[in-house]
Amino acid sequence: MGATLRNRSIISIVVVAVFALPLVIFAQTAPHAGPAKTRTVSAAPDFSGVWFMDEYHRNILPKEDPPFQPWAEALFKKRNFENEHREPDSGPDPTERCIPPGIPRTMLQPFPWEIVQARDRVIMIFEYQSLIRQIFMDGRGHPRDLEPTYMGHAIGKFEGNTLVIDTVGFNDKTWLDPMGLPHSDAMHVIEHIRRVDHDTLVDEYTIDDPKAYTKSWTTKRIFKLKPDWQIQEYVCSENNNVK
Repeated sequence: MGATLRNRSIISIVVVAVFALPLVIFAQTAPHAGPAKTRTVSAAPDFSGVWFMDEYHRNILPKEDPPFQPWAEALFKKRNFENEHREPDSGPDPTERCIPPGIPRTMLQPFPWEIVQARDRVIMIFEYQSLIRQIFMDGRGHPRDLEPTYMGHAIGKFEGNTLVIDTVGFNDKTWLDPMGLPHSDAMHVIEHIRRVDHDTLVDEYTIDDPKAYTKSWTTKRIFKLKPDWQIQEYVCSENNNVK
């Protein structure tokens, strides 16, 4: 790949400026005389901070293949062949032409990403290609006539200590992993993100794409908090240079 990966273990990282916007709870005064009743409001889990994957795998499913539809399996094998017989610094992977990796692959690149929590949305800031993802948390649904995009349209909600993200509206131009795992424009991604301890975030991805796979399948990744890291500028140009 044209993009040079930095060795994070030998770089001096400055302290991260966390953008997290706290939720604001407004007190309500009772309109009648007498002592005001106190309402107990459950605070949303705090996932804010810079995160980096615990282990990097080129396969989104490290130990097995997903349940392919025949055309998807044939395309996957074709892409594997092209990957193995590629020219140096040139290949079929769309990211080598600065195409966004899409979801969930953007989160699985060996680059850090940051979670910022606001009142009505969760924002993910990715160092890779300087991409931004918005997860709307205000109760809206998906628009009926979505224009297909690389990142899709994401809505979310908290279920206890878990953030559940529902994303649809993808185009079919991205690969699910560097090996060439395909998907169609019918792909539906459900994520369950939870913080298992202060420094560890787990994201479980369920891929439902009946055009490409015979049934839905699930994978997960573990991310570690990097409190002394900050998101840096990443510029991908058409000649495959990273500046």
